[in-house]
Amino acid sequence: MALDGGTSRQFTRTLMRAELLDAETERALAIAWRDHRDEAALHRLVTAYMRLAISMASKYRKYGAPVNDLIQEAGLGLMKAAEKFDPDRGVRFSTYAMWWVKASIQDFVMRNWSMVRTGSTGSQKALFFNLRRVEAQLQREAEEMGETLDGHQLRERVAQQIGVSLADVEMMTGRLSGGDMSLNARQSGEDEGREWIETLMDDAPGADETVAERRDQTTLRGWLAEALSRLTEREQMIVRARKLSDAPRTLDSLGEELNLSKERVRQIEAVALGKMRRTLEGQGAGLYALLG
Repeated sequence: MALDGGTSRQFTRTLMRAELLDAETERALAIAWRDHRDEAALHRLVTAYMRLAISMASKYRKYGAPVNDLIQEAGLGLMKAAEKFDPDRGVRFSTYAMWWVKASIQDFVMRNWSMVRTGSTGSQKALFFNLRRVEAQLQREAEEMGETLDGHQLRERVAQQIGVSLADVEMMTGRLSGGDMSLNARQSGEDEGREWIETLMDDAPGADETVAERRDQTTLRGWLAEALSRLTEREQMIVRARKLSDAPRTLDSLGEELNLSKERVRQIEAVALGKMRRTLEGQGAGLYALLG
């Protein structure tokens, strides 16, 4: 359920005042949920650590996502953590849950950053959330050394620092350089300007191309019909079944139907295609692909 306005603020304040769990209580609640599916124990466990989720969610406000949505995603991360948590491993739930909460928030941010998918691999995620920080760090270090880095050199060092490919760095740099732009936006920013969508090339064939193609197809069909008409009835049947059908028949199946051997059917087919090629000579090469 989406939260907004006063309800959201009141809900957040309530969660921030939730109880603090000691290690024993936390473990007991985790065991109750794992072994007995005790929903009251799950609710208490998750509620106790929503302050952690809210704190982590607030760190991602700079990416433009609504804080309420970030908090809800953080809550989902807590639920996933509770489902996967093993209290017998001796690790505190807060430590384990932190990674699930962070992953849930980051996935949400990346899904909603752009209509174009920003990235899904581990290296792309690392770039998305660390690119600007690492760039700034490398530039500071270069300045201290008296160096001046151009764009390519900077991207190379970022790739080396984060441990990803240069191609990934260049892709992410482009994705983060600007947000999405509507194709219905006007080029000049004025009411009378053209929309960007009007500048896109239409790949659909024009009216003249469509008419010419239809005419050519009609001519080709006429030539093919004439060539077929000069074959015997059996030859026509074999050619249609083998070359002009959406689901071509095999030599074996035709041999069984005609009470002929597979080799004999192949011979009849070869003779029929030879006759058709001779008929079509001088008409153009367009139909030869059908007879190959």
